[in-house]
Amino acid sequence: MLFEPDVLDVVARGTILAILALLWVIVAVRITGLRAFSKMTAFDFVGTVAIGSLLAGASQATEWAAFFQALFSIAALLAVQVVVAKLRQSSSTFMAAIQNCPLLLMREGEIIQAALHASRVSEQDLLAKLREANVLDFSEVRAVVLETTGDISVLHGQAVEKRLLRDVTGVG
Repeated sequence: MLFEPDVLDVVARGTILAILALLWVIVAVRITGLRAFSKMTAFDFVGTVAIGSLLAGASQATEWAAFFQALFSIAALLAVQVVVAKLRQSSSTFMAAIQNCPLLLMREGEIIQAALHASRVSEQDLLAKLREANVLDFSEVRAVVLETTGDISVLHGQAVEKRLLRDVTGVG
């Protein structure tokens, strides 16, 4: 594609295409904003993984058509991500349709077994997250929430402000 013999071509192609593709991603993210690589929603996470995969594909392209297809696909994914983010901001119906609700796994020191079962989170995983959050006693835990991204948030201390649990399933 660029040089002969084959070894030089492979090294040069991989290096040059990787640099060009990475520059393309940097420019595209500068245009669309930092949210492009956030993990605020499952949609954002999937977009980030897909962009990484397309970047790798562009770096390994053996034809210019495949290289440019990967670059345009990255741009299209980022554009869709911007549109989806704007629709989420403006329409609660749209947001409810594409996003899972956070789920309460533990409240006031008590594990909610039904929530663990429904979310397929093991008690061992929950305990690991409690240890990560430096919880020393279950009585310190005000709430544990399985977020829409799959992350687990541990809220501990004196009290939890109600707004923090406003859209969490299982809060009654």
